[in-house]
This record gives sequence, C-alpha cells and structure tokens, in this order.
Amino acid sequence: MKRFWPWLRILGALGILAVLVWRLGTSAFLDGLREVDAAGVAAALAIGFTTTVFSAWRWRLVARRLSLELPVWSAVGEYYRALFLNGVLPAGVLGDVDRAVQHGRASGDVPRGVRAVVLERTAGQIVLIGASVAVVLSTPSVVPRPIDKIVMVAGIVVVMLALAAVVTGMTAGKRWSHSGSKWRRGFAVTLADVRLGLLTKETWPGVSLLSMATLAGHLALFVVAARAAGVTAPIGELLPLMILALLAMGLPLNIGGWGPREGVCALLFGAAGLGSAQGVTVAVVYGVLALVASLPGAAVLLARSFETHRIDTSAAPRIAARVVRTPVRTGETR
Repeated sequence: MKRFWPWLRILGALGILAVLVWRLGTSAFLDGLREVDAAGVAAALAIGFTTTVFSAWRWRLVARRLSLELPVWSAVGEYYRALFLNGVLPAGVLGDVDRAVQHGRASGDVPRGVRAVVLERTAGQIVLIGASVAVVLSTPSVVPRPIDKIVMVAGIVVVMLALAAVVTGMTAGKRWSHSGSKWRRGFAVTLADVRLGLLTKETWPGVSLLSMATLAGHLALFVVAARAAGVTAPIGELLPLMILALLAMGLPLNIGGWGPREGVCALLFGAAGLGSAQGVTVAVVYGVLALVASLPGAAVLLARSFETHRIDTSAAPRIAARVVRTPVRTGETR
C-alpha cells in the first residue's frame, strides 16, 4: 500500500481538477494565470518573506527546546528551500522531509530532528484547525454541508489526541522510558519531546503566537489573490472561506497544494454567492503567488548544490594524493 499511496495522492488531485474543468471549463484556470501581475508578485515576495521568518522562528523555538542547535538565518534558508520543494514536487511534503533529515544529520540526531519538524508543522495545523472550527461555529451559513462535518470531526480528533497524549504521558511516560520494548521506549521519548517542544510554558506561548502570525500571513496572501482575481467582497466575508481553503490544502490528495484547494474554493465561493468559477480563479492565483513566494528557496537550493560541488571538488585532489601515498603491501593487488 505504501508503494501505491503517492500515486493515489496524485490521481486524487488530478481527479478533483478534472471534475472542475469538466463542470466549469478551463477559463477559470486560465483567468487565474492571467491575473497575476507585478504588484501581486511583489506582494507575494514580501508576505512570503514575513511568513517564512515566522515559520522558521517557530521551528527554531521547538528545535532548541529539543536540544538541537539551529541558527535563525540558517532556519530561514532551510525553510525557504523546503517550501520551494513542497511546491514543485508532487507529494507536497518532500521539502519538509528533506529539511527534517538534513537538520537531524547536522545535529547528530536524525529522529529528534524529524520530530522537531513534525511538531513545528503540527503546531501550525492545530492553530488552523482551531480557526476552522471557529468559522464553522460562528458562521455556519457560509459552510456547505459536507465541509462542516469534516472540520468538526478534525477538531474533535485533535482534542482527543491531545488528551490521550497528556494522559498517556502522565500515567505511563516515565515507566515506558525504561521498558524492554523499543516501541514503548520510542513512544515515551516522543511524548517527552512533545511536552518539551510544544507544551511547556517556555514554548507554547511563542509557538502559538508565531503560528497565528503565520496564518495571518497566508490569509493576507489569499486576500491579495482575491483582489487580483477581481473579487470585491469585504474581507470579513472572505476570511472564513479562505481559512477553510487553507485547511483543505492539508488534505493528503494534493500536488504541491493543488487539487483540494481549488475544489473547496469552488464549493465555498459558490455557496457564498460569489460564483464557483470565481472561487477556482482565486485559488489558482493564490497557488501561483504561493509558488512565487517560495522562489527564494530555489536560490538557496542552487547555493547548497554549488557549495556541495565545491567541497567535493576541493576534496578530490587530497583523496587522490592520499591514495598515491598509501603503500601496497606484498601480495596485495590494486
């Protein structure tokens, strides 16, 4: 099943986009591409820099609580690189996987490096789910019937998982840390890192504020996309739709965020009387601007590649000289 899951994700996203093209035609997508202008690109780069700094700072807070060193500008560069890879690679999370593994290797603790990234991203998703639940409860009229159930179930699952983690950590965490089972030991270590990385008084206020600031940045980019697409509705009317569209981007049926975002925007904008085609256009503009906002990550990726190539090239003569100076013992063949 693991072998086929990436293909199912891609097929699911393509299926959603195909249905939208079948129902709405291609004009909604083409209009989204045409509406991107220089002002939108400049706004995307500025907003993208702000949200990336907030996100990287959040990662740094979590990592340092897990005893992993992470300089702030190194975190910003690695976060940009991960965002770019997330946007151009099919699965939508491969950049984060690479970021986690690379930081873990540099810190000498790959499992803890992976947990730091997972916790940092989880914090952002928890804030987004909380905002989505607030939308469903406060403005149920703008949420179509299937979506409100999904959001409420997601909120309940998050609360139950958090309570289960707290109860398990309080009752079995210390005892399992000395268990003979590696799974129990690993679970105990993970629970300890969750507590250190997210739940202590030194961590959760900063992580929560940075997560809310990051969410505000993504919403600001969505407002830019809506205005570029010609939507004149008040921001207060658009924000609930945009929060739910951001939540849809986390569904495991996307290609770099594409697919569920466009489908949910079509449903939400149609239900709000703004037009399903208009919703798709806004989603397409947002997708393009989000990719533009991640473009500094391409520069970071190239710089890392050149640095690695330079190190390999400079090391080659030393390795060759060492091989030449190494004597061959009698009876050995090269």
